[in-house]
Amino acid sequence: MPSCGAAADGGTAPHRTTARGATARGAAPPPYRPPAPEADPPPAYSAVPAGGFDPRELTDFQLDELVHRIIGRVTRLVRTELRMDRERVGRLRDPRA
Repeated sequence: MPSCGAAADGGTAPHRTTARGATARGAAPPPYRPPAPEADPPPAYSAVPAGGFDPRELTDFQLDELVHRIIGRVTRLVRTELRMDRERVGRLRDPRA
């Protein structure tokens, strides 16, 4: 009686062909090809034009208002990310609460 995985004629199982046409057994992975360089390099820093928006000139009050506008969104996204991580590792309860 042939063992599991052996061919009926007593030899080894035949090679299977993958979608790319290479054999599944003993097939070497394709050679590494580094990604093509970007066509244009990122732009260099340019000074803020006169009369344009410069975030370094915000007052403390303006900065405070900006933080209050975005903190709710950022907090929600961080909590969602933490919950997804807990689900991924199988610990649905937050031990800090």
